[in-house]
Amino acid sequence: MNILAGYKTKRNFKNTSEPAPTVDTGSRFRFVIQKHAATHLHFDFRLELGGVLKSWAVPKGLSKVVGEKRLAVMVEDHPVEYINFKGTIPTGNYGAGKVEIFDKGTFTPVNEKGNYITGPQAIKNIKAGEIKFILHGKKFSGGYVLVQMKKDEKNWLLIKHKEHSEKNAESISVKKKQPLSDRRLTLK
Repeated sequence: MNILAGYKTKRNFKNTSEPAPTVDTGSRFRFVIQKHAATHLHFDFRLELGGVLKSWAVPKGLSKVVGEKRLAVMVEDHPVEYINFKGTIPTGNYGAGKVEIFDKGTFTPVNEKGNYITGPQAIKNIKAGEIKFILHGKKFSGGYVLVQMKKDEKNWLLIKHKEHSEKNAESISVKKKQPLSDRRLTLK
C-alpha cells in the first residue's frame, strides 16, 4: 500500500496547489505548525519522520503551559514538501480554507529519560501510542509528549512536558549556535 494513499485520495491536484504525494527518503527532524482556517479554525502539527510528515489537527493549538493537555486528532500523513505549504485550498476541496505557517523548526525525539532516539525508534513509539520530543522553533520550544488516548486510534493528547526538558532544550540550542571557544555554562 502506498504510504501516502490517504493523503492522495482526499485531494484533487488539478484544483489545489497542495504538493503532490512524494516520500522523502531523508529525515531532518523538522516540524511545522500551520494555522488552518477551514470549516473550523485549528492548528495542524506535523513532525517529519520516515520520509513523511506525521500529522495531527490540534483545535486549540499547542500550549506553552507545563502539564496542559490539548486534544490532537491524528490525520493522514502528508508529504514532506507540505512543510512549506501556505495558501488557500479552494472551496469544494478537502480542507478548504486558508493555511498559514504559524511556526516551524526542528525537533529532537527523546526517550523517557530525555535521551535522543533515532527516527525509526520514534516511529515505533508513535505506533505504540506515545512519542516524546523537544521542539526548537521560534514560537514553541521545549519538551512535549503526544499520547494516544486508550482504545482510540485517532485521538491523542498533546502535553507540554516537564520543566527539565525545557532546560535541556535551552542548553542544546546554546551549544548549536555558539562556536566552541565561546560556549559558556549558564545556570538558572
